Amino acid sequence: MIRFTKTEVRDLLISFVVISLSFAILFTGRNLTSALYILPIAMVGVGVGFILHELGHKFASMHFGYWAEYKLWPVGLVIALISSFLGFVFAAPGAVYTYGNFVSERENGIISLCGPIVNIVLALIFLMIAVAIYPAAFYSGALQIVFLICSLGFSINSYLAAFNLIPVWNLDGSKVLRWNGLVWVIVIAIAGIMTYLSMTIGVESIVRLIIGL
Repeated sequence: MIRFTKTEVRDLLISFVVISLSFAILFTGRNLTSALYILPIAMVGVGVGFILHELGHKFASMHFGYWAEYKLWPVGLVIALISSFLGFVFAAPGAVYTYGNFVSERENGIISLCGPIVNIVLALIFLMIAVAIYPAAFYSGALQIVFLICSLGFSINSYLAAFNLIPVWNLDGSKVLRWNGLVWVIVIAIAGIMTYLSMTIGVESIVRLIIGL
């Protein structure tokens, strides 16, 4: 059975709001008024990716029979907000802690991999929705908002996957690399390419290439 403590739910909600606000600030050119305006959109495109990333770790840990709990990192929350004003987001507001006496390197690698994999899958889902609605979005204000959500969802989930796979400090990438170097190379290459395309040609151009416009 999947269980959440009250403290864990609180920490997830606080981190969800802060990480969504951080990316909203980043994408509005550090304009607080505009950031608050698009915050609900960011919460769907960004916050959902963050929550499911952490739950991916938690469910994988519990699959192996370990207790796992998300805990926020107050310093990480502050760094996320400050970095958003500097033109990037240091997306480490907290982490899922796995409690077990004999967690193997393989298990730890798989648990760490699940978060970025969730972000990659979410990014592709957002992209597929964007492709499906793109032609109709020209004639519907509601669909334009959905397309914006999907664009942010693709960009940020790609970024979250790539960022967390960097093999430094206590990020997921360091544990995945210790377990299986080939898996790490393949997954970070996918996340990196997706992030690079979203930051260079943009999501709309990716969509237009896919549908042949």
